[in-house]
Amino acid sequence: MKQYVWTIGLCAVMLGSVTACQQERQAEGSRVEPLSNSWRLNLPEQPQAELNGEKAEGELPAPTEIEKGFAIHCKVSLPVPTADRHLLEIPDVLDVCLKQHNPQDRNRQNYPAYRMKDGSVPVLEAGLTLKSPVDGREERMTVGLPLAMLEQPFGEHELTLNFSGARWTMYVDGQLVDNDFPIGYPLTEKMKNWKILPEYVSQARLYYPAIQPERMEGNTANAPRPQIQYWTPEGHNAWVGDVVSLYHQGRYHLFYLYDRRGHQSKFGKGGHYFEHLSTTDFRHWTEHEAAVPIEEQWETFGTGTPFVWNDQLCISYGYHTTRIYPYEQTTLPAMYDYLKRNGRTGSFDRHELEGVAAGSSYSVSDDGVHFRKTGTLLHPCENPSIYVDPEGKLKMLANYGARGTWASDSVAGGWRCLDENFPPGGDCTFFFHWGDYDYIIGGFTRLWSKRAAAPDSTYQDVVAQGLDFYNGMSVPTIAEVMDGRFLMAGWLWLKAWGGPLVIHELVQMPDGRVGTKWMEELMPVTAQSGTKVADNAESVESLPSSSFLLTFDVTPETADYLVSLNLLPSADKDWQDACEWRIDGGKARAQYARAVRGASAEQQRSLREGGAPQQCRDYAIENLIDTDKPFTVRMVVKFTDKFDGTLIDTEIAGKRTMISYREKLNVEKLTFQTENASIKNIKVLPLVN
Repeated sequence: MKQYVWTIGLCAVMLGSVTACQQERQAEGSRVEPLSNSWRLNLPEQPQAELNGEKAEGELPAPTEIEKGFAIHCKVSLPVPTADRHLLEIPDVLDVCLKQHNPQDRNRQNYPAYRMKDGSVPVLEAGLTLKSPVDGREERMTVGLPLAMLEQPFGEHELTLNFSGARWTMYVDGQLVDNDFPIGYPLTEKMKNWKILPEYVSQARLYYPAIQPERMEGNTANAPRPQIQYWTPEGHNAWVGDVVSLYHQGRYHLFYLYDRRGHQSKFGKGGHYFEHLSTTDFRHWTEHEAAVPIEEQWETFGTGTPFVWNDQLCISYGYHTTRIYPYEQTTLPAMYDYLKRNGRTGSFDRHELEGVAAGSSYSVSDDGVHFRKTGTLLHPCENPSIYVDPEGKLKMLANYGARGTWASDSVAGGWRCLDENFPPGGDCTFFFHWGDYDYIIGGFTRLWSKRAAAPDSTYQDVVAQGLDFYNGMSVPTIAEVMDGRFLMAGWLWLKAWGGPLVIHELVQMPDGRVGTKWMEELMPVTAQSGTKVADNAESVESLPSSSFLLTFDVTPETADYLVSLNLLPSADKDWQDACEWRIDGGKARAQYARAVRGASAEQQRSLREGGAPQQCRDYAIENLIDTDKPFTVRMVVKFTDKFDGTLIDTEIAGKRTMISYREKLNVEKLTFQTENASIKNIKVLPLVN
């Protein structure tokens, strides 16, 4: 067995500041034009209370309509915290605290993504105690900011806290830094007194009702333009959740469930809503205002689909109300009663039914950018996958709270069940048609296909055949784009629900089988200078960066060849998250697994065998395509502090991809091993942010 070891001797030139060459190429690649994160706060001229900083405590005017919310605005002088400092308090209601956070604790807030140079994680937090309207329980909702995110962490800053009823938001120096989505209200009988630390807080003012901030426009010229591949929304705790997409009138629309805290917002109920990105050329992406924002306390949204009906771009979604309120207190009993009596669903205005709105609804847009909620309840399911089939008919695949295939002449209601037993499962199912075949992809782990001309009863379970294309993404969605190309977009499971965005392109075989490859338009930007290894691959002196593009060619010498690649930390570090990527030519399998010193990694299972590609860790894929002859492997290795580890995205022969996340791993050494195969043309190029 041949073995090639890549040793690490970090290149100071490449790991220092961005080179002039890199700076020139900084604008290249596929990048997102962000919305401004500067806000006009619209503070009233007269507050309800002045907490002027000369006194340490005082009384508050009693709020009369707490449902309309409140705001607090002040100046804070932030020192390096050596102990918890409670800067401003409304006892038993509100606490603004400056403290040191545990650098190892990434639960919920992911504060350690931004550390000071000494490794410490000072944070500013604001906790608000709310009484639930459902069970009467009091619980604290916290928003916060790691100070290392600020250009000048210590010193004077303007702090604004705004409780609108639907949102609990922290602004620092006019920038939105964190928010959450309340259930319940503060107890007004407890809002009697305030306390401040005058040496740290000045010009503190309380306003009733909540303020209405407005996003400022036209000041994004100097804002970072991140690459879209592996993108996450701005913020220490912000992630991409379920993705749905559609290509319409020359523009690719990508909607995603915006997530903070890994599904732990809204007291663990999710607090998700649809944000919106779009592009016409897959090079220049635009961030739009939210397509389906949370505007009321009971709202939290589940996955739907975009579709075009009556010349309008629509997006369906489910109200996940049963995560908050008991079924009996929602509109679902009335909706199911109508379905039972009439054999089809009704069309209801959510304001006219008794109970809290639940089930399916949709929003519409006339220009493809600005959406408005219809307020129509059209079906009891809470994850409605609505689409227009190749014959132009409206169909729905019902998920979460319902099941089956449905049809209607109108989006707004009248849905009748065509098959209550298909699809037989799946969390978020999506239909797509390609050439002579129809496909239904089922959330995290399911996939079916059939000949387009055949009835629905002939759908075959592709996963059971070991021919699926799951590659580490969670809840991927498919859209046909220009030139008959198909894209798959999804998110990666890092530490919890929600993660970075990933988009790959699909490839279709003559027999209808579908594989995946990288989309060339979304290739990460690399520096022009890097390392090329000689054909015999005897050695490499150094890796240019902890984030890089690796490519190499594999030539099988016999059918039962093996190629493995260990992605390792330096020799003196723990191998807990070290990774082995391996391809077994004789079995036409590839896998990610935990690397083991002095031995091969354990064999992993494919999805058909009970493995879990959607967890984005250790798993196998089987029935590889075109790996019995010379082929190329491309691998992106990307480390970021926000991820707290490394993402590894591998393309095999341009026909299959597989992605893994390795927590805590920072790749500093690569080790190849081969058996009955040769490796040539090894190249590594550092990634440019």
